[in-house]
Amino acid sequence: MLSQLFFYLLLAILLFGFLLEFMLDILNFSALKRKMPSSLLGFYSKEKYSKSVNYFREKNYLGMIESVIGFLLSISVLYFGVLGWVDQYVLSITENIYFSTLLFFAVIGLILTLINAPFGFYRTFSIEARYGFNKTTIKTYFVDLAKGILLSVIIGGGILLFAIWIWQLAGNMFWIWLWGGISIFSIFITFFYSSLIVPLFNKQTALEEGSLRDEIASFSEKAGFKLKNIYIINGSKRSTKANAYFTGFGSQKRIVLYDTLVEKFENKEIVAILAHEIGHYKHKHMLKGLISMLIKSGLMFFVLSLFIEKGSIVSESLSQAVAGNNPEIGFSLALGIIGFGIVYNPVLLLSGVLGNISSRRHEYQADAYVKKFDMGEDLAKALLKLSVDSLSNMTPHPWYIFFNYSHPTVLQRVEKLKK
Repeated sequence: MLSQLFFYLLLAILLFGFLLEFMLDILNFSALKRKMPSSLLGFYSKEKYSKSVNYFREKNYLGMIESVIGFLLSISVLYFGVLGWVDQYVLSITENIYFSTLLFFAVIGLILTLINAPFGFYRTFSIEARYGFNKTTIKTYFVDLAKGILLSVIIGGGILLFAIWIWQLAGNMFWIWLWGGISIFSIFITFFYSSLIVPLFNKQTALEEGSLRDEIASFSEKAGFKLKNIYIINGSKRSTKANAYFTGFGSQKRIVLYDTLVEKFENKEIVAILAHEIGHYKHKHMLKGLISMLIKSGLMFFVLSLFIEKGSIVSESLSQAVAGNNPEIGFSLALGIIGFGIVYNPVLLLSGVLGNISSRRHEYQADAYVKKFDMGEDLAKALLKLSVDSLSNMTPHPWYIFFNYSHPTVLQRVEKLKK
């Protein structure tokens, strides 16, 4: 029976994903060195390094507990057909496909939020606070949570309604129209994310006149890079950790500096960090990333169309499998989407690994761009200071890097910068 095959396939994929993640976590723990490696002498004090080890262990123990609980819940929900029950309950309220599908995912989203919330709260107000990073107040935390949920409802709900409408209208070729619509939306967000989404959570102010702005302007002119939009973001409202990022295209491109970065780092180190971000722009890494994302989403929507095709035995069997191998359940769009999400996980894993390989190469290219302006040493110092300041794990396992790191390790980057 096809639904039974799908049922065991879904269980196997969930098990494989969990075991791979768990194995990588164990390997990463095994690579952790209690004694400070000699390569870190001069950057870390023994006390600071010991603190970073304890921080890593606490963070990752919590992550592993969260992963185990999530896996056990996923397997239980699938095995006992909980999603099938939720689907039938929602259909008893309304048979309208728009309302029933929205309500189904609203219920699932609410349950996931309630499960994940205690972990996030503990991570923020216990671990992050104990190691001196957290600046978030209880009020800010819950306001952020409410805003995040509201944003997910508006954007996620809007995308879901659009997808259902196209699916109803265009039949089996709906994925092409869905791909086009989502691509336009993704490009729009890429252009205007910093001016539309970020202000909902953080305040951004233009960098004031002064030595830092003058040095940035001087480098931008030297690099042939027109840059008018330089902003300071109040990252210290939530954390002491420093950061910076580049976003947007054309007239909407902007560099955003965390106030913690400006406070803790020298001007030449900040300019070196910005030079790295400009290096990404010069190498068209953002554009390449956007094109790659659009291609991947096209493949994903095509495969999705195979699993939610109307009248298909595959679609019906997948719905039955997600409902706990229940032959009494007919085709359900919501269950089909959930089933597809699980079946597609191995493809996401593979594309994620390939994407990380490409991303690590891009980081080296952006670092090399900085070296062209004789700022490699300044960037190396900044990277080490960022790592020490955030108590980063400096000795991750190679396999963990291969699967999970979008950047080379700091020591790998520093080694290349100093060559």
